[in-house]
Amino acid sequence: MKTNQVDIKQAIAKGETSLGIEFGSTRIKTVLIDNNFETIAVGSHEWENQLENGFWTYNLVDIITGLQTSYSEMKQEVEWKYGITIRTIGSIGFSAMMHGYMAFDKTGELLVPFRTWRNTTTGTAAKELTGLFQFNIPDRWSIAHLYQAILNEEKHLARVDYMTTLAGFIHWLLTGEKVIGVGDASGIFPIDESTNDYNESMIKQFDEKIAYKGYPWGIRDILPKVCNAGEQTGKLTEMGAKILDRSENLQSAIPICPPEGDAGTGMVATNSVKKRTGNVSVGTSVFSMIVLEKKLTKVYPEIDIVTAPNGSPVAMVHANNCSSDLNAWLGLFREFSETMGQKVETDKLFEVMLNKSMEADRDGGGLLSFGYLSGESITGLDQGRPLFVRSPESNFNLANFIRTHLFTAFGALKIGMDILSKKENVAIDGILAHGGLFKTPVVGQKIVATAMNVPVSVMETAGEGGAWGMSILASYMRNKEPNESLEDFLDKKVFKEVGRSEIYPDELDVKGFEEFIARYKKGLVIEQTAVENLIV
Repeated sequence: MKTNQVDIKQAIAKGETSLGIEFGSTRIKTVLIDNNFETIAVGSHEWENQLENGFWTYNLVDIITGLQTSYSEMKQEVEWKYGITIRTIGSIGFSAMMHGYMAFDKTGELLVPFRTWRNTTTGTAAKELTGLFQFNIPDRWSIAHLYQAILNEEKHLARVDYMTTLAGFIHWLLTGEKVIGVGDASGIFPIDESTNDYNESMIKQFDEKIAYKGYPWGIRDILPKVCNAGEQTGKLTEMGAKILDRSENLQSAIPICPPEGDAGTGMVATNSVKKRTGNVSVGTSVFSMIVLEKKLTKVYPEIDIVTAPNGSPVAMVHANNCSSDLNAWLGLFREFSETMGQKVETDKLFEVMLNKSMEADRDGGGLLSFGYLSGESITGLDQGRPLFVRSPESNFNLANFIRTHLFTAFGALKIGMDILSKKENVAIDGILAHGGLFKTPVVGQKIVATAMNVPVSVMETAGEGGAWGMSILASYMRNKEPNESLEDFLDKKVFKEVGRSEIYPDELDVKGFEEFIARYKKGLVIEQTAVENLIV
């Protein structure tokens, strides 16, 4: 049900709204919604991580400035469209890229620069912990970052008082509460499904393993408290309100829901928290989230076992690299166009080029590329070198070139998904996709359906992404009925009237992608050689 202008203005004035702010890898986005889950206003701030002293990072100044700028842009849109200044909000939630490492001392000082999910410097720690727990610990996970720092004998460890994710940090900064949503927590340390808390036996195993170091803390002492979707986990403090809203119009004491990871907000934004459902989130990285009916039969290094915001177990396949190299190539084409005196808008460029890929040979004409700007754990590479290769016999034209870069964006994901579908026989009724790639109708859907060989849907709300999903979680906390599950809230209220388009895989396209992925796997040795010999 669409809300009219007068009703929206009243909702803003009364605080009958929910706000979600998500820190993505290239954009911080703020979405304000009403009680009908319609978007009232949006703000955003573009940013990029930096490689400093061997670590991918964002500095604290950029984090805070980006938060403020994104909120301010949303606030200004409200003032422009509705002629009213935001003074209160019904509920707020913060989300961000999962994993990584932010460690603080007792005074709140950040002890080392924020180490993001993108870092692949934790291979030794991840392997040791996987063996210890008999549970896959990927390179990206916070506990892997902590344990690698222990193995490296980093000096800051004795001073650690608290470690968290980026979303957990923002929540702590603005509420004073050291908490985390169960979905985000599941990328910090393994979760016990029966308790929706950190796995106690693994907590003990870890503490025993590092006991010889004599640190003044145990692992549970320094981790945030795990909370479930729907709980209230703090209120905006007076200082928090001043940090968030530089104009100081925003009041304090606004209830805040558990901070979540971008994987969980993607699940909410695509209504894929029920068993046998899944979603694919496409951006700088790409990951799929498949809600499991039963446990996998063994531990796979390519598969993370995490949770949805409601605590349901999820098989996550995460590839560090997705759209960055394709974006770089399209930027080159735009530069060429402008050099020729033809200015082209980014959206138009993407639309034309992506649609051109539909004219390509089914397998991409024998071309091969690796869009690895960073390392890729699934394929065993600790560094990346973007690479394009062809043989003299390849059919080298624009359509095949673009199709190959679209295919390779999902190459590592395909390897992980094949484990679930071909080795574990995981049942998937369908995939819901979201991310900027799907702004161009059909093409992105068709490529994902081809790669995963399952029906792929895009909802009308897919363009809003994780920040909208976070605002839904904030609304759920405020508006849920007693004992109403997140699944029911999404099904019966949020997505009851939301339309979606569905595309089924084409048999010939699937066969073509299988030919490409065989070439991709054989070509990994080329990528490894580039890493070893192309010195940055």
